[in-house]
Amino acid sequence: MIDLLAIARNIDETACLDTLAEMVKYKSYSESPGERMLAERMVEIMQGMGLDAELQPVEGSRVNAIGTWRGKGEGKSLLFNGHLDTNPVTEGWSVDPWGGLVDDDFIYGIGVSNMKAGDAASLCAVRSLIEAGLRPRGDVILTYVVGELQGGVGTLAAVKQGVRADYFINSEPTDLQALTMHAAAFVFHIELEGITRHMSKREEAVDAIKAACALVPTLSDLTFSDAPTEEHRLINRVHVGTIRGALSREFHEWRAPQVSDFVHLSGSGRYGPGQTEAQAVADMRKVLDELEAVLPGLKTRIWTETRDGKPTMPAFEVAKDSRIVRSINEAYLSIRGSAQPTGTIVPPGFYGTDAGHLYVEGGMEGVVCGPGGRFNTMPDERVDRDDYLDMIRIYMLAICDICGVRQGSERRD
Repeated sequence: MIDLLAIARNIDETACLDTLAEMVKYKSYSESPGERMLAERMVEIMQGMGLDAELQPVEGSRVNAIGTWRGKGEGKSLLFNGHLDTNPVTEGWSVDPWGGLVDDDFIYGIGVSNMKAGDAASLCAVRSLIEAGLRPRGDVILTYVVGELQGGVGTLAAVKQGVRADYFINSEPTDLQALTMHAAAFVFHIELEGITRHMSKREEAVDAIKAACALVPTLSDLTFSDAPTEEHRLINRVHVGTIRGALSREFHEWRAPQVSDFVHLSGSGRYGPGQTEAQAVADMRKVLDELEAVLPGLKTRIWTETRDGKPTMPAFEVAKDSRIVRSINEAYLSIRGSAQPTGTIVPPGFYGTDAGHLYVEGGMEGVVCGPGGRFNTMPDERVDRDDYLDMIRIYMLAICDICGVRQGSERRD
């Protein structure tokens, strides 16, 4: 009998850390040459492991790295999904963002949390099983995509080109928690038009900046009226990200003694599966109507932003008792000895991920679970070593459970 837990506990930790450190050293900014270089390297590594691997066209010169560990055809298939593109480096770093530094506690680097640690974890899980002499009965598909930061163009391209599996695990950073629902997103713009007067007669004015100051906290507290459950309401959110106010639409900021009669706000909203952008905007419109009633003479306008044919990430949902969620829960329990936090967990529930495309466009059942999150998208971005290594072990057990496993010495068809 194969002792899968012992195999998982005895992975080559140094090799796994080295793999992630190498990935960090690629400056794989979105739509950059480094993004393609890393995709090419991932194909090279997967081919070296014996996988069927290739570069898959996305758009322009952008490519995904797709690899398949072929099973015998007797088990369910499992797809791992993660993006290779990263956010740019900000100010405030104390370590080299592309140095791949590993110390006793963390692995550092831009994109290590979002989400090269998740990518490396699935890659190393497959490699560790191969090195242990095991083979899956069902296929394991590794999809390392580009363009997640542009609405998921890479994953959408993969799905439209026929990449499918019975189940998926998206490795976005959740601090190893099992995320079963996340929101869809939209971008909104609001204009407030007041009535100007000189500051000496401001009692006669309708101050657009003052109106905006009242509006922002109301929007920040808003949830949408079509939330079917409290879990859906948990990931409803409106956030005002920019605000500009001055005199007229031309923003004459030099004329400070005048009461400002124009403000432009923009931000983002989040809503859950089964909810709609239209209802979210209607609820925001109601808030604006109430503000107009309180401030006679104020005129308001709201509209949402289109993306000129670029995709937006849809909401994602899976039942907590589904096959894939139970599998990842059991693997977590075996490795960590405690129950895995599972459900509509925030802050990850506010994220947009490629799981939305796999769920909506691909029609697949899956879960979002990956290393990283606590130190995501910040100076000295990093991932806990133990979390990364345990994620590899958990993925290994999930592969064996979903796909089935056999000794590699058996004849392959």
